[in-house]
Amino acid sequence: MGQDTDEVSEAVAGELRLMEPGVRVSRSLAIQLLDPDFVEVGASGRRWTYTEMLAELPELCGAAEDGPRYEPSNFSGVLLAPGLVHLTYETVFDGNRARRSSLWRKQDASGTWQMYYHQATPIPPDDM
Repeated sequence: MGQDTDEVSEAVAGELRLMEPGVRVSRSLAIQLLDPDFVEVGASGRRWTYTEMLAELPELCGAAEDGPRYEPSNFSGVLLAPGLVHLTYETVFDGNRARRSSLWRKQDASGTWQMYYHQATPIPPDDM
């Protein structure tokens, strides 16, 4: 991990929770982890808003308890400013690899960390 701080550790923990099928199918749990200003650019190139992600997350990859799961690795994190962490890592999902980048923002009122931005970029199969 880049800067192994409590803030980075909390962001990594949130990232891992968002990959859990039980969280992906639960709107109330997902709301705790996504910033109200959340935006994602997925591996497909699609742009997702907070509302779209909450609506469709239960149907997206990784939501089925008995289906394939995200396999994350190579986490690196940096505290960019107080209350703002940048994470990078890679995932494998059903044989497809992606490089991922997330910004996590600490909410002043509650002190909880929420994902503010996420981007996934596919890794070509021949790029080892």
